[in-house]
Amino acid sequence: MTATRALPHRQLLAYGALGLPLAMAALPVYVHVPRLYAESAGMSLSLLGALLLAARLLDAGLDPLLGGWSDRTASRRRLILLALPCLALGMLALLQPPAVAVPLWLLASMFCTYFGFSLASVAYQAWGAELGRDAGERTRLTASREGFGLLGVVLAAALPGLLSQDLSQGLSGLAQIFPWLLLLLASWTIFGTPSAVERLPASGGLFSALRSVLDDSRFRRLLAVFVVNGIAAALPATLVLFYVADVLRAEAWSGAFLALYFVSGVVFLPLWVVLARRFGRVRTWVISMFVAVAAFVWAWGLTAGDVWPFAVVCLLSGAALGADLTLPAALLADLCERPAGGGAAQAGAYFGWWNLVAKLNLALAAGLSLPLLDLVGYRPGEGGATAGLATVYCLLPLLFKSAAAVLAWRWRGTLEVS
Repeated sequence: MTATRALPHRQLLAYGALGLPLAMAALPVYVHVPRLYAESAGMSLSLLGALLLAARLLDAGLDPLLGGWSDRTASRRRLILLALPCLALGMLALLQPPAVAVPLWLLASMFCTYFGFSLASVAYQAWGAELGRDAGERTRLTASREGFGLLGVVLAAALPGLLSQDLSQGLSGLAQIFPWLLLLLASWTIFGTPSAVERLPASGGLFSALRSVLDDSRFRRLLAVFVVNGIAAALPATLVLFYVADVLRAEAWSGAFLALYFVSGVVFLPLWVVLARRFGRVRTWVISMFVAVAAFVWAWGLTAGDVWPFAVVCLLSGAALGADLTLPAALLADLCERPAGGGAAQAGAYFGWWNLVAKLNLALAAGLSLPLLDLVGYRPGEGGATAGLATVYCLLPLLFKSAAAVLAWRWRGTLEVS
């Protein structure tokens, strides 16, 4: 057997580059669009909430179907090239609402954006799984993609404020910059990344193929750990601004805390890749979970004015974020290339289900945490029941993280394909 040569560093970077604009598109869609359409476009909150919920549920449900479709095409790159113009046009429309027919505009632009984003993401992820020729290379490809993605999140968070003090003008400026940045980095990825190993497009029924992916017991176990761990990550993401404002009384530091969190994820990501090479990806992932647990234990004892101690929390939890984004997706890349039972590889279907679960985790975290805050009597800005807020923000993620670590350790023999 002849040894395969590892991908050079420039090709790893080229593959990861597309992760930046994809992540850059996700943040405004989830964070800024509700406020933009409520304040600048004047939509009622009830109508806005209903439209956003419907669009997001449809988006999540499309991911497995798009993944199955990508398995049935000869080239993942062609699907990415089909998806990116939809994403660019959708972002241009979504972040620049008109004065009339706003609900219809919102629905149409969200559908265009979600379709482009979801198709590009699932084809891109599956391409990376097929491009890597061994476990270490798939881990490095995933790390490159997610590292660029974290940079994209930081850029998307900073650009609107840098472009204008007014939210709508800042987002309009971001919308006009985005297509050019997408074109530049997508070109780097498309032309700078080698083709994956040739494969035959999947055949047979789409829905039966999607069901067969869920029949893979190893995938179900990895997905279970991913769900529990994902809720642990989504809970503090939902509540962090409440915690900073009413427990720490440091609302002016919110942006700095978020920047530190994401930058820490980028900085520490190479360390997790090195540790994974030495100790294995599951063991390294479990170590990162305990780093996050330590951070939330530390956060539980903080009170008003504890700005620098919370910066340590952001540093540690951000470091763990790099492992959360890289290691489980790298494990999946191995697994979906060698499915249980020796069946045909269906990387698109695997990543389609994966992305559906990731999106539902965000909805589940909000559906769990916000009613709990109401139950403990917390009201934003009123200063009462901050102990209840701290408990939900700190201890609930701690419990989910610990449960995820136990499951990952228990199933470590099957999660990491040898």
